[in-house]
Amino acid sequence: MSLEDKVGQLFVMHVYGHTATDPDQADVDTNLKELGVRDAAELIARYRLGGVIYFGWAHNTRSPHQIAELSEGIQKASPAIPVLISVDQEHGAVARIGAPATLLPGAMALGASGSHEHAREAARIAGTELRALGIRQDHAPDADVNVDPANPVIGIRSFGADPDAVAGFVTAQIEGYRSAGIASAAKHFPGHGDTTDDSHTELPHIHHTREEWDRYDAPPFRAAIAAGVDSVMTAHIVVPALDPSGDPATLSHPILTGILREELGYDGVISTDSLAMRGVRTKYGDDRVAVLALKAGADQLLNPPRPDIAWHAVIEAVRNGELTEERIDASVLRVLRMKARVGLLDQVLEGASGAPAPHAPTPAPSVDATVGTPAHLVAADHIADATTTLLVNTDALLPLSPATHPRVLVVGADPRSPSGTTGPPTTVLAGALNSLGFQAVALPTGTAPDEAAIEKAVADAQGRDAVLVATYNITTHTTTKDNTQAANTALDQTPSPHARAHRATDPSDDTATGQTRLVTALKATGLPVIALAIRNPYDVAHLPPVDAALASYCWTDVELRAAARVIAGRTVPQGRLPVPVRRADDPAQVLYPIGHGLTY
Repeated sequence: MSLEDKVGQLFVMHVYGHTATDPDQADVDTNLKELGVRDAAELIARYRLGGVIYFGWAHNTRSPHQIAELSEGIQKASPAIPVLISVDQEHGAVARIGAPATLLPGAMALGASGSHEHAREAARIAGTELRALGIRQDHAPDADVNVDPANPVIGIRSFGADPDAVAGFVTAQIEGYRSAGIASAAKHFPGHGDTTDDSHTELPHIHHTREEWDRYDAPPFRAAIAAGVDSVMTAHIVVPALDPSGDPATLSHPILTGILREELGYDGVISTDSLAMRGVRTKYGDDRVAVLALKAGADQLLNPPRPDIAWHAVIEAVRNGELTEERIDASVLRVLRMKARVGLLDQVLEGASGAPAPHAPTPAPSVDATVGTPAHLVAADHIADATTTLLVNTDALLPLSPATHPRVLVVGADPRSPSGTTGPPTTVLAGALNSLGFQAVALPTGTAPDEAAIEKAVADAQGRDAVLVATYNITTHTTTKDNTQAANTALDQTPSPHARAHRATDPSDDTATGQTRLVTALKATGLPVIALAIRNPYDVAHLPPVDAALASYCWTDVELRAAARVIAGRTVPQGRLPVPVRRADDPAQVLYPIGHGLTY
């Protein structure tokens, strides 16, 4: 391989378009503007790409057959070494591929189920369907431990707040993906679970001590390495206790080489998170980030915003001696070994050994026989039934009966579908209840209802027998200065004295959110009010007392239908909180501990 060929193997890029050679004109125009090429085939030829990553916003994931055909076209464009096609398909809040593919509960919902078998089966189903689409790597599972309730980027993408519990679920999912022939990726090293900043738009700082990092953040990554994870994805975060230089972990030699490679003994692929994210670009220019990531110890360079600059910068760094070709070779070998493990190099290796074979990956199973099958959809519902968590059930209001409470008003938030193929939540919930014998009506009120929306909801509640309110991230306006203190409390340890209390969310307080005021107004009608947290489970701590409160951990259809079945008593609530719900006015005090969950 030439130096250019080797460097190309380290790059993983997105490209706009639903086909490899004939995208829509708008996608051609965007590709030319952002990437300097017309289509995927040109991108691969120009940069000798080792990987391509799919996104819905890049118009790569319109339908299963289209995805499979795009994947086939990409492989045809790389006759020498097959391309590793990947996707962020965590399920739950991050799903690039939607229905009719099977959509499964996400990480925190699986954590609530308490079942490693459910987590393993979810990964197996997800991986089996991805492989049928020509995708051989899923950038999952998320190995972050979600310490901070106000974390804007992780939250329900995490399996929970207990490091050992998260480690068990990470292991189970790695096993599930491997059984499907899919490479997995544990992310975001060294741990993105305790921050109120989003690395997509800024550079977060994690203020754990080294001892706290060992206790809270490291266990899931240690478990992933022990389970043979194929890739570890870096985080664009600063952790002064691990590297005082102020460099993000993605660019930190002490973190990637010193800790991940040498201390933890990991010799698999290290992938950067997207190099287009602001968190990795605040200190260095685009011409330096890719080179510094490789010097730190990374192997795969994901989505640099200006590939021409990054690609040429790496080649120039080798030619001027800043990077050695031996260093490039080490990363290329890791990438090729990962491709070999998922069968991408089977026919290449056969051809090299003298057997006549085209340079193409092992054929995938057929789309129609694999993607969104009845068996997979039934399994997804079965897994979801184990996740819904009942937090409050005053006077045994639930299960709700259509005989006593037939007319239900469903109000609340209708956030955008993660995959663009589900929802809206209030409509899905109302439809699910109607299928169970209720007379339910949906009234979307949004994530920040104003007084007019609240008055409309109160008026529409007249003549109803119960109100179901779908809440969404009420807690995003609150934060703690030191979440390690609250995490210590949650794990029954002596707290440190450094935390700052949350402001209480009193409905009469000006800081109370529109969602809180909505619930308060509906409670004043005298009707039974059921609150369903459709994203983070912390919402209940920021509401006035309600008659029943549940958590579904996501707003996709599979989780909302499961919640409706629990509300109606068709299934009993089985979920248990995988995170503590802290008091709104004093986050050092736990309102509902890890493991809390009522049943019938």
